[in-house]
Amino acid sequence: MTNYRNVLAAAMLATAVCAGTAPMVHAEELKVPVGSQADRSQISLPANGMSENSVRNRWGAPADIRGPVGQPPISQWHYQNFVVYFENNRVLHSVVKQQND
Repeated sequence: MTNYRNVLAAAMLATAVCAGTAPMVHAEELKVPVGSQADRSQISLPANGMSENSVRNRWGAPADIRGPVGQPPISQWHYQNFVVYFENNRVLHSVVKQQND
């Protein structure tokens, strides 16, 4: 009988903990209207895997450099119309900046 009570108590405790933490969990959905998304086809961007030297030779010196931050080190090169993210010395991703009208 003691085993039954222990199992029942554990099950009730687990249910209470799960029920108590459920309201704390939430996710926010971010929606970007299609009209405000940047058109990547209208601008030449660095390709993933390019070296920093290749990017500098093709697009010139960036207006601003931020980082590196974290492990692995991630840095950002800010140009007028886009931002290039580097992991170590290679392009991780390029992002077109939203143009404010």
